[in-house]
Amino acid sequence: MTAVQDERSPARAVPAPPPASPSDRLRIALGAPVRALREAPRRPLLVASSLALLSLVVYAVVRHFVHTSMVDMIVYRAEGAAVANGNDLYALRVTEWNLPATYPPFAAMLFVPTTWFPIAFLRVAITLGNLGLLALMAHLSFKLVGWPRRELRPVGVVLITGLGVWLEPVFTTLRYGQINLALGCLILWDLTRSDGRRSKGVAIGIAAGIKLTPGLFAVYLLITGRVRAAFTAGLTFLGTFLIGTLLLPDATWGFWTKYLYDSSRVGKTEIVDNQSLRGAFARLLHTPDPGVIATLGVGLVAVAGLAVAAWAARSGRWLPRSEAWGVCVAAVTAVLISPISWTHHWVWCVPMLVLLAAEASVEHARPAAVRRLRWRAVFWATLLAFLSFAMWAAKPLGAAVLHMSPLRQLPTSIYPWVGLCFLLAAAVRIMARRRSAGAPLVRLPGQRDGGGPDAARGRQQAPAAR
Repeated sequence: MTAVQDERSPARAVPAPPPASPSDRLRIALGAPVRALREAPRRPLLVASSLALLSLVVYAVVRHFVHTSMVDMIVYRAEGAAVANGNDLYALRVTEWNLPATYPPFAAMLFVPTTWFPIAFLRVAITLGNLGLLALMAHLSFKLVGWPRRELRPVGVVLITGLGVWLEPVFTTLRYGQINLALGCLILWDLTRSDGRRSKGVAIGIAAGIKLTPGLFAVYLLITGRVRAAFTAGLTFLGTFLIGTLLLPDATWGFWTKYLYDSSRVGKTEIVDNQSLRGAFARLLHTPDPGVIATLGVGLVAVAGLAVAAWAARSGRWLPRSEAWGVCVAAVTAVLISPISWTHHWVWCVPMLVLLAAEASVEHARPAAVRRLRWRAVFWATLLAFLSFAMWAAKPLGAAVLHMSPLRQLPTSIYPWVGLCFLLAAAVRIMARRRSAGAPLVRLPGQRDGGGPDAARGRQQAPAAR
């Protein structure tokens, strides 16, 4: 056979490798952190590890002298005990503050294993578990943003795990024994998976079944064109409801017909612990019930936030890190519009700060003649806000919270202000990138967008050097 004939011969099909077994996939997943640490540059990793260890030692000392009640962990354990013992879930009151159960019955069923261990053991286990979840959230945030280079990411994960405990939302999550980091990791893991995965949306549905607010990410998936994933999230959430109905019918009926709408069970709207827009309105208007004005303001922010999130996700052709912008905007919108957003609900500051650090890094890498300070200033201001504990420093006593001057209200509502500024910065960023590329600010009907949801989500984001 001649060379020409050989070239024209049909190529032999190379057999596809057999799919990995579940045990092989698990082994690969568990070995990934070790491989990543081995591939990381030694000197930066050693410096980061030393700083992280020193920070955690100082944190342990501070934690010893600060009252660390882990009160929410005690509530979760009581909910699990109510399910295990067949008691009325929503009649329980625990701790010196008489705290009730506020999550759906599905969440209470997941808390049953906490009843197998004493509280002293749970304090240590849940603290260590939350530190592990903080490391996982850092890893998923780097994956979402696509920054920095892969070999440097273990250094970043170590730094965030060690130093991130001083971010007020993380500090408070650890102090109360909260589940915010677990919910954030579920959502980020789902959103960083390929859109081709049929199971995409399941983790978001589970998170929404535990606590309703993550359901907004199903809306985000829907408005960014990932209809199947959105419906998967919705059906998974429905599954959690059916599980609750089958196993805890009375509690499910009570939650969905009565207790869900009783905001007094969650806490007072006006206290500074509540860093939602509604809480900021209550303090601004000097009333525990801000009424229609707050409802209209929250509704406007909800629409605007989801619009900016969708705009970011559909601008992948022009906007580097478009999916990261979309996810962070959706997350900030969720905590802003929730009626009650305690300070520890703002653990979404971790991916926010990673995204802003990526933008600042790209800005710093530009030639000096065109270099600006915009994103570096935004990053440091945002970091300072989440490190400041400002709402606690300015917190008034008792009823004085409804009689604060406008100036004093600035620090007591610092997170809503940061959130609104972040939404504005995202909109300005998208607009600037589209204008610099000569693209329309919005996609017109019938116009094909090469950076739409399919193009922007394979989903490795544009390199940070762009």
